[in-house]
Amino acid sequence: MQKTEVKIRFTPPADWNTALLLGNPIFADLCQRFRFDQLTDYPDIGWLNQCLALSGVSFVDNDTLSADGRYYEEYIYVTQCIPTRKDNWHDFFGALIWCLFPKTKALLNQLHMAEIAQHGLKQRSKLRNKLTLFDECGLVICLEPAAFEHAELLRQHQWQQSFVQQRSDWWQGIRPMMFGHAMYEMATAPFIGLTAKALFVNVPDGFSQWPLTAAYSFVDAKLHEQIANEAVLLDNQQLTPLPLLGVPRWYNDNETAGFYHNTDYFRPPRQR
Repeated sequence: MQKTEVKIRFTPPADWNTALLLGNPIFADLCQRFRFDQLTDYPDIGWLNQCLALSGVSFVDNDTLSADGRYYEEYIYVTQCIPTRKDNWHDFFGALIWCLFPKTKALLNQLHMAEIAQHGLKQRSKLRNKLTLFDECGLVICLEPAAFEHAELLRQHQWQQSFVQQRSDWWQGIRPMMFGHAMYEMATAPFIGLTAKALFVNVPDGFSQWPLTAAYSFVDAKLHEQIANEAVLLDNQQLTPLPLLGVPRWYNDNETAGFYHNTDYFRPPRQR
């Protein structure tokens, strides 16, 4: 990608496409957890509600929010109902994140409301901006003890060392988990430049081999604890940029080492 290129507003596929999800490795966790193979069109509210664990919330048609008139976060907080637009990739993935991380999503909603109570709706605080950034673009990098060094490598833009030289650590000591539903939406039509915000979480030895449900439940509880007690989202060492298509196994072109030579995408660290 040339630096002179004009950024174009992302547009997801116009229609539902089951094969798109089944054929893109970025969606592998979702395909394993949810029965996309049974879908021939956008799932309805009933299908989404069946995917929820007993989390105390439910999905409702977005028309209920329009008729109610309350602010989105306030409506969820008061009613425990999540307005969801029909036939909409963004809201579809947002609903699935509620299914995978119910504790963390509920906490983000509570923190939004606490910030609104303090600062009002019009004045967005630093924390609210961080909450939104993580909600839309977050990528959780789960690190087992032997792989802790990758947090600093990725923060310092040492892409070659993490993604190429120590590539075997990925999916063995490093387990990526998507949190940002906007990242999933944009992965429906992946493009060079697609960048997530990485949040690093320490996990036990062997975590990369845990069953999917147990792994997501553990990370949900861990995120809830850290965000609630440690102001982790305000830590400048978190939510650092990470070129999403560089994650091993998530994009076929990155099997070639030369893929990482694009310094417009895999940018070197800033000179201090």
